[in-house]
Amino acid sequence: MTDNTVMNCLVTGASGFVGANLIDALNARGWPARALMRRTSSRKALDGLSYEPAPGDILEPASLAEAMRGIDCVFHVAAAVDYWRVGIDALYRINIEGTSNVLRAALLAGVKRVVFTSSVAALGSPSWMTLADETHVFNLRPQQYHYGYSKVLAEQLVQQYVKKGLDIVIVNPAVIMGPRDVNFGSGSILTELKKHAILVYPPGGVSVIDVGDVALGHIAAAERGRTGARYILSGENLWHKEVMGIAADVVGRPRPWIRLPRLARYLETPLDFARRRFGLALPISGDQVRISTETWWYDNTRARTELGLNPRPWREACERAYAWYVGQGLL
Repeated sequence: MTDNTVMNCLVTGASGFVGANLIDALNARGWPARALMRRTSSRKALDGLSYEPAPGDILEPASLAEAMRGIDCVFHVAAAVDYWRVGIDALYRINIEGTSNVLRAALLAGVKRVVFTSSVAALGSPSWMTLADETHVFNLRPQQYHYGYSKVLAEQLVQQYVKKGLDIVIVNPAVIMGPRDVNFGSGSILTELKKHAILVYPPGGVSVIDVGDVALGHIAAAERGRTGARYILSGENLWHKEVMGIAADVVGRPRPWIRLPRLARYLETPLDFARRRFGLALPISGDQVRISTETWWYDNTRARTELGLNPRPWREACERAYAWYVGQGLL
């Protein structure tokens, strides 16, 4: 591929946060975009964008064959993240069986390139205050991080299809913020802060990135990525105190100042027991609590040097997301 190549693109999960922003970036790039989505999916995230709707589901192979007719590049973005809402079985089915269906259909359709949206979660947990790169191996038990493990298994499928001759590049985004987050994923920190001040923060940290840069990283991967390679799409590596403090600045709330002890990680077991034993619909899972006490920091050198990734600051990502929420009347 070259930067001057125009490709007809299919985006799975097009009505979601990353998918909609990717279609926005494809519009700006001048690449025709076809949007795979279920007939029941809301199109709110796609407002104002140009795309060809393709009714379908990654769990329905027949719909994928039709959606890929005449397609040069498939961006497989569709995934389940929140197993505590959809259920563990559904998460694995969507992320593994769904990926298998997409890759099989792409191979049969003669698609030139596939960009698979994985996650830094598939790289596992870095050591405290160190940066992990694309060579880092998942180092958790599956039950400790079902989402991350499902992405590990999906990446194994990717490598199997690379051996079959399908040209696939993997991108591994970090924590994403920005406009068109209609399902209030990472953007929920802004909506919660708008409701009330949050004074407590976890002791760990995360790697963050603007969704617009994630979208550009996908397109660069389609153009210049190496077959079978991973690319970490991340920006700043920040402590949760900084992540929440900057978000509070944007919303106009005081910054958090009470630090939870790292011992909070041991709440993982009782929280998950309460969920299983009593069927409680808790707003946070045990692994989320544990994860918040660790430093999930990543090295984006490969994406910078090979894809030209130039991520915006976290503050700008928060400002863009907040402006979009306000403009949509959601805040």
